[in-house]
Amino acid sequence: MLPVATRFYERKGVYASGSALAQATRGELQRRLSRGETVYLAGIGIGGFHNTGIALVEVGPDGLRPIFNNEEERFSGRKHTSQYPAAALEASIEMMNGLGIEPGRIVAWLATWDHVLWAATSFGTFLEEFPWSLQLLRQDPDTGLDMKRARDGLLTPSRLGQALGTGGAVPIIGMPHHDNHAAFSYLVSPFACHPDATMVLVADGGGDCASVSRYIGSAGTLSRAWHNGSRFDSLGEFYSVISSTQGGWTMLSSEGRYMGAAAYGDMDRDSNRYYGRLKEIFRLEPDGSIRLNRALANWHRATFTRPYTSELVKIMGPPIARERMWDPNAVLCVDGIRHEPHTQERVDKAAATQLVFEDALMHMVDAFIHSTGSSRLVLTGGTALNAAANMRLLERFDEDFYARELGRKARLHLWVPPAPNDSGVTLGAAYAFALSAGATRAHPLKHAFYCGRAASSREILDALCDADDLEWEAVGDASCAASIRAFTDMMAAVTVRDGIIALMQGPSETGPRALGHRSILANPCNVRTRELINERVKYREAIRPLAPMATMAAARELFELSDGASDDDYNAYNYMVLTLRAKRRAYRKVPAVIHVDGTARLQIVREETDPIAHAYLKALGRRTGVEVAVNTSFNVGAPIAHTPAQAVETLRRAKCLDAAFVVSADGPVIAIAKRGHLSFLTSVPERLARPA
Repeated sequence: MLPVATRFYERKGVYASGSALAQATRGELQRRLSRGETVYLAGIGIGGFHNTGIALVEVGPDGLRPIFNNEEERFSGRKHTSQYPAAALEASIEMMNGLGIEPGRIVAWLATWDHVLWAATSFGTFLEEFPWSLQLLRQDPDTGLDMKRARDGLLTPSRLGQALGTGGAVPIIGMPHHDNHAAFSYLVSPFACHPDATMVLVADGGGDCASVSRYIGSAGTLSRAWHNGSRFDSLGEFYSVISSTQGGWTMLSSEGRYMGAAAYGDMDRDSNRYYGRLKEIFRLEPDGSIRLNRALANWHRATFTRPYTSELVKIMGPPIARERMWDPNAVLCVDGIRHEPHTQERVDKAAATQLVFEDALMHMVDAFIHSTGSSRLVLTGGTALNAAANMRLLERFDEDFYARELGRKARLHLWVPPAPNDSGVTLGAAYAFALSAGATRAHPLKHAFYCGRAASSREILDALCDADDLEWEAVGDASCAASIRAFTDMMAAVTVRDGIIALMQGPSETGPRALGHRSILANPCNVRTRELINERVKYREAIRPLAPMATMAAARELFELSDGASDDDYNAYNYMVLTLRAKRRAYRKVPAVIHVDGTARLQIVREETDPIAHAYLKALGRRTGVEVAVNTSFNVGAPIAHTPAQAVETLRRAKCLDAAFVVSADGPVIAIAKRGHLSFLTSVPERLARPA
């Protein structure tokens, strides 16, 4: 099918990564770099696959640097959207104009998938499973492949040319999906300059032609070592399907919830009543691969209509049908939300699923370590968001393991990027193309604030002009250090009286975690904070944990920082992608952020990358003795609030959110509250009864 797919897509202006056009474009990039020019590469999700968007990467004598990563969901308001990124493109053009970047300086537009390879592989998969594979055509347009949007995506070259004013269609070069995950994650990691081998493992729901791939990185170069050649021998799809059909949430919104629920279940392999049979879902092969047991799974034939075989039904019970699931990202009325009870049976099934997931991940990493001898691992792809499993990797592959298995003194060092899922492959496509052209130098990642731009005070006030139900007041100036200290102390004063506030500043975070630029913040010292936020702010399940944001000093005092995450001053803990064990004193000092299993998904905040959030934590420390805050994403039934208008709507929907502090690009900080409640600045109602 490759020749057929190649001709079809090239007629539409979409080219394979190995095409003549791609090779010529790489040559052009090399020539311009050799002349000392600074040029740009753009990544684009053209539509049809979830998490579309637009990214821009600068390539020059100083290496690669991300300029922005505009996720379409943040502009459209539809989480994980697969639609053509029209709103993200409009925002990107506006940002490029503001930066003085003309379209002619963009050497190439790179798609997040090699669509030619994907089409050929999909046709082969369809034939292998025919006629049952006819059911695969019935997909979920918001969480799976949407064929209509994929067809519309083929208009991207002409739509892009029209938007950019180039006078003709702009060719799109498709980049292999796993290469995109691997290239960005490796090049911005603390390991990219290391001369010895670094393992890069990509595991997701599925890529162009594989669901698991291994790469070897060394001194900024990256080579693919192996891929499993299967879309369905997939660790990511296993977890997505089971978490959705047993948890009762739509896919892509179910995985994190199920990971949290697992901690309430029986996490003992010897006593969990589901684990012994569910683990047969995978064959763990001697080469480190995993193979899906088709006698239990049926999602390779009918993902959404009949994902279980009769044997799997005997183990897990019948799957919850799509029409009975709750979509937490499409809530129209928060007052009508009713959650199913989390019985011991349900959380034990979640625990069994998590245990099977960890078995497979450990098996893959174990084989990778033995084949390379490496002690550095970059983990990426959607499965890398399983923060609990990431922690257990560090606990499993410790000094004792390396001494016993490899006979040397070492331990595993792990790094996961802030956007290991498909929200990061727009950046990844640009990095992968640059890498293929010989550009190997990149700036290590320090933060994740790359989506969009900061709103001006005029834009903030425009969003409030007809908001008769709200009131607002200027409370500071972010361009002045003394003012930052003053208004963050005001925020801390509200927090210690158990007020709940939002902080919106600068560009928003790339990836699914709020990291201080679009965050809801609250008191970690009150054990009832979690209950209130889950029940009356976020309207989500009672089992959901809250995460701590902390200064480095507080992190060291309260949590067991792993030596395996210590590279670049514990950079791995900057992004909430890695849990860790709480020390005994943390249970007493910050109970709201300790999960039922004694872990926390920590974010360490640095003054040099986020001075406002850091100043707020320091102010909390002066008032409470701990430089820690509850941090959860600033959203209710929608993607993370990105614009002032979205912030206003989120404030309205969250019944017990006292105020939003919105920091403008030009300095003024505006506090917004529901009308009659701006008195939170001096008085916050005592809603949370403190335990004796």
